[in-house]
Amino acid sequence: MKTFSAKNEEVVRGWYLVDANNKTLGRLSTGIASRLRGKHKPIFTPHVDTGDYIVVINASKIKVTGNKMNDKMYYKHTGYIGNLKSANLSTMLEKSPETVLMKSVRGMLPKNKLGNAMIKKLRIFSGSEHTHDAQQPELLEI
Repeated sequence: MKTFSAKNEEVVRGWYLVDANNKTLGRLSTGIASRLRGKHKPIFTPHVDTGDYIVVINASKIKVTGNKMNDKMYYKHTGYIGNLKSANLSTMLEKSPETVLMKSVRGMLPKNKLGNAMIKKLRIFSGSEHTHDAQQPELLEI
């Protein structure tokens, strides 16, 4: 029996809509990362992007457990000496909830060109409206 290896031209990608309202950040991120990677498909091949497109709505209504709203910190450096900026999860959710979910999912994908291609298939919206009605995404429960 030969080992099946998917080719990029053979992959059929679907569009899925995920509602993040009252979902836990980590559990939602793992489900999205698995779908972006294509691990749910029988044709999954580790070196080929076999995943689907994911549209996430209500990203501003994500929940976390424990005291993570105040304790979880996000850092970025401007490149200048002494300019390390930091913000906790609650301020990041107020300022840009899309960034919180994007960073969480990105950390669960491969750290190479393949991971960069996978993260481009993720579309995140903070409200309940999205701009991908033409693709007719199916509702996905994670």
